[in-house]
Amino acid sequence: MTDTSPPRPDAVTWPRTPDPVGARRTGSGWVLFAGIMISLVGLLDVIWGIAAIGDSRFFVNDATFILSGLNTWGWIVLVLGAIQLVAAFSIWKGGQAGRWFGIAVAMFNAVAALMSISAYPFWSLAVFTLDILVIYGLIAYGGDPDVVE
Repeated sequence: MTDTSPPRPDAVTWPRTPDPVGARRTGSGWVLFAGIMISLVGLLDVIWGIAAIGDSRFFVNDATFILSGLNTWGWIVLVLGAIQLVAAFSIWKGGQAGRWFGIAVAMFNAVAALMSISAYPFWSLAVFTLDILVIYGLIAYGGDPDVVE
């Protein structure tokens, strides 16, 4: 059964055009946020890795890791941190390659953070949360800023 009555004047919707300036501003803000956060986490990972390699007193003596020991995790996190810093500059440069590289690096770092959760739960969950926000920002808003949905 179809309604053939004319639409009410207050129910008429006009074709709306998207707001390209507002949408681009939101998208570029998330991409900037993702780049800043991945560089911040990368810098923290580099510092964490150097401290772990040097057997700093900062770390707990009886901490257990899923794979190997503190020295090995120090090297892994140091390399991941350096790659994250490269990914941040790649994201800021723009383009799809930088976006996908940033997503991949954030995914690897999220997994690495969860693998060290038994030793440092709060640190791991904080880094994991930042990585998830970076992934969201790059997937949802990391596309071509000139294309507005």
